[in-house]
Amino acid sequence: MRLYINIDHVATVRQARRTDEPDPVLAALAAERGGADGITAHLREDRRHIQDDDVRQLAAAVTTVLNLELATSSDIVALACDLRPFQATIVPERREEVTTEGGLDYRNVGGVAALTEMTELNIGHAIVARAMLVGMERAVREMADAMRAARGGRV
Repeated sequence: MRLYINIDHVATVRQARRTDEPDPVLAALAAERGGADGITAHLREDRRHIQDDDVRQLAAAVTTVLNLELATSSDIVALACDLRPFQATIVPERREEVTTEGGLDYRNVGGVAALTEMTELNIGHAIVARAMLVGMERAVREMADAMRAARGGRV
């Protein structure tokens, strides 16, 4: 099973102050060092967290695979077509939502990871929240370990 790390919440923290840190690209690279199979970033139409430049930099820096989640607006689709990420996922958006609803934390990932039909999980909030306490590399390794344990030692 593949583990993709969604780095949107890193950009959310950055955007709270409209500054340049924390850097989602550096977080993505740390996630890869921690064992992530891929990086996911959601370029929303309202640009509330991930920005166009983030996507360009991620496309150049990510060494695993980049999954670009995107709105269907023409400028975002054009950027995706230009950058040609490994994977592009259309995500419906509602402006009033704070973030995509639902999610997988360390506590509930086991049941989902144990499903043999499941081949990929994209997890963001839980990992970014844990990374604030223990660092991105360790947070990713802990999630991969939880997934592996749910599958009897294999991911």
